[in-house]
Amino acid sequence: METKTILITGASSGIGAALAKRLAGKVTNLVLHARNSVEKLEEVAKHVQLSGTLVETILCDLSERGSAEILVDAAHKRFGRLDAVAANAGFPLFKSLEEGTIDDIEYAFRGNLFSFFEIARASHNLLKASPAGRIVATGSFTAHVFRNDLRQFPISAASKGALETAVKSLAAIMSADNITVNCVVPGFIEKDSNATKIESAERIATASRIPLARFGKTDEVAAAIEFLLSKDASYITGQSLHVNGGLI
Repeated sequence: METKTILITGASSGIGAALAKRLAGKVTNLVLHARNSVEKLEEVAKHVQLSGTLVETILCDLSERGSAEILVDAAHKRFGRLDAVAANAGFPLFKSLEEGTIDDIEYAFRGNLFSFFEIARASHNLLKASPAGRIVATGSFTAHVFRNDLRQFPISAASKGALETAVKSLAAIMSADNITVNCVVPGFIEKDSNATKIESAERIATASRIPLARFGKTDEVAAAIEFLLSKDASYITGQSLHVNGGLI
């Protein structure tokens, strides 16, 4: 088992839970975060602990200032180190131009962009002390796919697009400290908040517009994040890896 501490935000379900389960038994320590899903987070933690990995669970709302410091401090106090951050917690806001309000826009940017900056800043020194610091953010296809035959989510698109720009900038800055910063960009994924809102007929139509003709699985996205967190990705930084079945 590799001596490493990894923080995963949004770990109670979906991609974050899948990532935690993939890393179980491979790394010594995991810090698992959720906003308020206590029972689901504990279920994931119990699964991970069965493989011998130590777990710390934290509940907080990353859209609130100071939450990032709470997470990083918890990792440091419990395990004395932090080697990687999977900034996976999503703030999907699938509202149309007419439905979205200024408050919605602020919420999306605070959750997707502001929280990422705060986590990167709070974890910087600990990641710098690691032999191979890693940060991997989770983006969204909504910032890349603009087609008339698919629904558009402008608020989500804007905040996730800004997140990817931040990844590139921070990658350049943190490279001097041997920290890589990358982004995994999922497409339509099974059981995420986007997929579950699509009615059956629309779901079938959407899948038909994806080259691989299906929705992705959370574990397929988690596998990409796991790779970018690993030593095998030591020469990859500032990149966005799309896991979307060929969706363009």
